[in-house]
This record gives sequence, structure tokens and C-alpha cells, in this order.
Amino acid sequence: MSVIEPTVTKKFHDTFVENNKQNALQRGVVKNGITASAQNQSAEVNNVPVFSVDLTTGKVANQKQSGRCWMFAALNTFRHKMINSFNLKDFELSQNYTFFWDKYEKSNYFYENIIATADQELDSRKVAFLLATPQQDGGQWDMIVSLFQKYGVVPKTAMPESSNSSNSRDLNNYLNKKLRKDATILRELIASGKTTADVQMAKEAMLGEVYNFLAISLGTPPETFDFEYRDEEKNYHLDQNLTPQSFYEKYVGVNLDDYVSVINAPTTDKPYNQTYTVEMLGNVVGGKEVKYINVDMTTFKKLAVAQLEQGESVWFGCDVGQSSTRDSGIMSLDAYDMNDLFDIDFTMTKAERLDFGESLMTHAMVLTGVDLIDGASVKWKVENSWGEKVGDKGFFVMSDTWMDEYTYQIVVRKELLSPELQEVWKQEPTVLAPWDPMGALA
Repeated sequence: MSVIEPTVTKKFHDTFVENNKQNALQRGVVKNGITASAQNQSAEVNNVPVFSVDLTTGKVANQKQSGRCWMFAALNTFRHKMINSFNLKDFELSQNYTFFWDKYEKSNYFYENIIATADQELDSRKVAFLLATPQQDGGQWDMIVSLFQKYGVVPKTAMPESSNSSNSRDLNNYLNKKLRKDATILRELIASGKTTADVQMAKEAMLGEVYNFLAISLGTPPETFDFEYRDEEKNYHLDQNLTPQSFYEKYVGVNLDDYVSVINAPTTDKPYNQTYTVEMLGNVVGGKEVKYINVDMTTFKKLAVAQLEQGESVWFGCDVGQSSTRDSGIMSLDAYDMNDLFDIDFTMTKAERLDFGESLMTHAMVLTGVDLIDGASVKWKVENSWGEKVGDKGFFVMSDTWMDEYTYQIVVRKELLSPELQEVWKQEPTVLAPWDPMGALA
């Protein structure tokens, strides 16, 4: 390793102060900040929020200070269907209800993984991976499917938001404290030779404490409830004594087994037209396996367009923090010009960003429209879950080239896949390591 010699730093300093252009840039950036100084107005001009395919969705929701975007996005796709089917206005499904069961199931999933890795040293990569974040707010599409299939859904009126679902930092902090403490107990029980039955009995007691913790923090999930509402024509409706499962069947009615997760990961370790899963990625033990089919970007976008053209919105995952503006809601490669600002080439390929940790899926939203010119997509309408004060009343515009670079996953109906890809889907997936970027939680 070589040290930085003072003479080298002096050379850099002298060169900088003698450069009038860099001094002018310095004044602007020091005063206004990096992103504000690099922002391009042309990105807004080139991404006007007008779309040839534009679905009816209602108002956007707001996940507030929580990482529940994946769950909001999935519930929003159901909400779009219900708004159109039942002529609803300003309707939302309960995100708090789904949040409760996700935390409960993730705790059990963590316990089971701790038990399964009890023969490994604490500093093994898998055990360290588990203990680094026992659970968190984020998730994947197949994880939300597992929750819906086991617990159903309820309207927001049946289990409204709570302080701790809207701002989940304290809940996560103390739940993870408990899970790590419980991990020490489970590993000690196994190391001392306790039977499987004894270990499971101890785990069940721990789960009981988790349930109480969640009920105190989030409220008690309803077992039955009434659904009372007025539609857009002011007609009154009352449906009594529903369960979360019967509500799902009657009002949502989506067969989630008809949908598949499609990814675009152009890295050499993931050849296209093959299926993949990620080890230790999930929430519901015995639930739906996380599974993807990897395709090229042309196929990826054609599938999204096909579903939108048939009137159905599309759940998708992306790296929202890359080259996007929160206030104006523009996701475009020219949103900022950092290369010119610093005279540094920041360019990397999509594969390089995945391989070297520069990018992964960080956020899930919903595609609700697309602008097609001569049959080709040029920009996309995006429903976010950050409330109406960002973007265009909560909606963002994503350029087609931004989608190429920073969108990683969509969920579409299996029937939209070509016959060849439907056959590929039947294959057993290749298992990726727990820390693979495709295992990132939105």
C-alpha cells in the first residue's frame, strides 16, 4: 500500500485553485448542494406526464416513515381493481393488517433459520447475515403473496394505520433486539443437546411474546368485520361478518398463482431464460417460494406493456434513488448531469452496478400507464406510495432508458409469457446466495 505524499496533494490543490471553471462550480455547489446544482430542466421537458395508455387508479397512498413500499404496491394493484369493479372512491386496503402478519411470520422465519444454522459458527457468513438484520420492513412479491394466501386482506377501516406502522423505526429496533436475544437462547438449547421438541416449545413461547409485542404496537388483527361504504353514486352498501379470507375472495378475487416474477439481471452468473430463487429469502415458512425468470430487457418491457394494455397495473421493483427527482417526480438518466459537474465519468453498465454493489432493488411501485409511439415505449407512468406532495400528486414519470438501467423486477400474468418461457418457468430454479443482489428487499 502506498501513502499519499504531501507533494501530490499540493499539486492537486494548486491545479484546482488555478482553474476558474472549477472555482465557479465550487461556489454554486457549496451554496446549493450537489443534486440541486446538477439538476437538468430538460429531464422535465422530455418527460411530460401524458400517456397513451393511462389506467384509472384513484389517489396515491402514503407509506410514511416505513419501508412498506412492496406491500403498498401490491395492495394498490388490488385497490385499482376494486375501485373499477365496485365504483369506490378514496378507498384503501389495510397496510397495517398485512404489516402485522409480515412481522409475525418474519420472526418465525428468523427463528427457523437460526435453528437450521445452529451447527455453524457465529462468524460464518450465513449466521452473520441472519444476525445483521433479523427482520426489516422490506419484502418481495412472492413474500406478499404468501401473506395474502394465508391471512387474506381487510379494508383500511377494519384495521387503520397505527403510529408504529407509519413510523416503524422503534418497532424494528426492539423487535430485532428480541430476535437476537432469542437467537442466543435457541443456539444454547441446541448446543446443550435439547430435543427438537424442546427447541420448538421454546420457539413457540418466543412467538407468543412476538405476537403480544405486535398487538400492543400495531393493534389486534380482526378475525371478522363489516364492510360498509358508499360508492361514487352515493349508494349505500353493507356486507357483514366477513373474514379477511372471505373478503379477499369476494372483493379482490385475484388468483395469485397466475402471476410470475420477471427480472432483468444482465450479469454473467444469471443467464437469460432461466429461473432463480434466493436462499433464506422469505417470510412465511411453508409459503410461496421466491422465484424469478430472468429475461432480456426487450422481453421485460413487452410483458409490462401487454399487461397495461389489457387494463391491469404492474407491480415493479427498481433502484429509485438513482437519477430521480423527488419533488418533480422524474426518473430519467438526464435528471442530473454529475459527469459535467465534477468532470468525472460515473458511467457503469447495469451488470457492473449489480456486481460491484452500486445498485440493487430498493423500492417497489406500480406501473399505471405507458406512452407508446409507433408501438415502442418512451416513458412510463408510476404510482408511488409517498403521498401526494411529491411528483405529480404522487405520480412519477419514468423514462424508457431509466427503466432499462434501474428497473429489475415486474410481476405479470403467467399467460403473457411466450410458450417457450412458460416451459422455462416450470424448471427448478437455480439457488442464489442469500446476499445476492436479486435478494434485495424493496
